Amino acid sequence: MTAPAAATPQTAASRPLVIDALSAGYADTQVLWNVSMRIDPGEIVALIGSNGAGKSSLLGAVSGVVSTWSGSVRYGERSLTGVEPDRIVSAGVVQVPQGRRLFGSLTVEDNLRMGAYLRNDREVESDLKRMLDLLPRLRERYDYLAGRLSGGEQQQVAIARALMARPQMLLIDEMSLGLAPVLVDQLIELLAQIHQTGVSILIVEQDVQTALEVSSRAYVLETGRVTLSGPSAQLLDDPLVKKAYLGV
Repeated sequence: MTAPAAATPQTAASRPLVIDALSAGYADTQVLWNVSMRIDPGEIVALIGSNGAGKSSLLGAVSGVVSTWSGSVRYGERSLTGVEPDRIVSAGVVQVPQGRRLFGSLTVEDNLRMGAYLRNDREVESDLKRMLDLLPRLRERYDYLAGRLSGGEQQQVAIARALMARPQMLLIDEMSLGLAPVLVDQLIELLAQIHQTGVSILIVEQDVQTALEVSSRAYVLETGRVTLSGPSAQLLDDPLVKKAYLGV
């Protein structure tokens, strides 16, 4: 697998996603402590760490579904701190959740249309066609119930549903979870195609090898704190990363 070029596509939005000293949690349980990160326009950035490190919680805090206790999240000049999830989607920051969370009793078409529920423009139909051109397998499964699809097909639907919201910043949580390596390779190719359209990507991934190969930079999260960051190629060679996450 070849990592995407670090150059910013010409069509990329000009707004960085900046997470500054963010602490967050659930009820009275804190799970994130003073987390700071930055995803610049056109980047693919990975967030890696073990189970329970707080990776999904961080995406949830950015997406507005996990309570922020202190610190801030900004997308360009716009504050996303404490903002309702639908307004965050409208701002251009969209999440592909862990476990896909499709509407299993609805068809592939219906799931894709749900991704555009906040839009009132006339280009939804053309975007549907674009999703089917991007993912021909979904054309074959267009009238199938999403709950009856394979894991790889469901992940394609989840990504396409997010793209129907026309994100400028895509947050992807555990893309490869439960999937065979050949399917993961197909999804990596899909990410490269999405990236070339100018969409910035923050990918949370327990498969550290994959995450570091597809990204240009990465952060390591341990027990709710960022403990390491840098170019992905550099982290691949880092002795601590090799020992803790790559089994080397």
